[in-house]
Amino acid sequence: MKAILGRKVGMTQVFATDGTILPVTVIEVLPNVVMQKRNLKDDGYEAIQLGYEDKKEKNATKAEKGHAAKANTTPKVFLREVKGDEMLKYNVGDQVTVDIFKAGELVDVTAKTKGHGFTGAVKRWNNAIGPRAHGSGYHRGVGSLATSGRYNNTVRGGMHMPGHYGYEQVTTLNLTVVAVDAEKNALLIKGAVPGAKKSLVMIRSAVKFTKNVPAAKTLVDYSAKAE
Repeated sequence: MKAILGRKVGMTQVFATDGTILPVTVIEVLPNVVMQKRNLKDDGYEAIQLGYEDKKEKNATKAEKGHAAKANTTPKVFLREVKGDEMLKYNVGDQVTVDIFKAGELVDVTAKTKGHGFTGAVKRWNNAIGPRAHGSGYHRGVGSLATSGRYNNTVRGGMHMPGHYGYEQVTTLNLTVVAVDAEKNALLIKGAVPGAKKSLVMIRSAVKFTKNVPAAKTLVDYSAKAE
């Protein structure tokens, strides 16, 4: 399994040589640096820690600077551990670039969803609405928070109440890589991926087997026509 970190740029469309229009999501994938390597002897499992996007020295803690110095690099904004036999060949300080993927491969993309902001319990948890008559004093409220006299001094954890709706980690499976541009550090993935623009995404090899994977389409090369 292969994996890499990137930032979602936005969506656009590209054209194949057969006239097909492909809606794609553009992901900026700057070189990832291997910050740490886990092993069975010391950690009980095998994995590597990827660092993405440089952090300003003034914003980094002393521990972060020391951790980055072991990899001979600068402190990173994001650190994520990834597993997979294909990733274990990298050592601390190595760079993982976007060209580990090729057009036509199936990938899974993981990111935090955009979310809906602060919402009430009716929309967030699908609670029932109270009587809609004018005399009713209850329409879209939370409802009773009674605890049967046992915990009257507090509200039990897990109660369905208003709050931040959404912004959860979601993985979209079996998306097709349309194109890989190593020079521009760009990855084009067919369709939509979770997350808002500029949000962190993780791209990894698809974990579910899929039959009849379509062959990669050849995209129209406009740079050659311009010359």
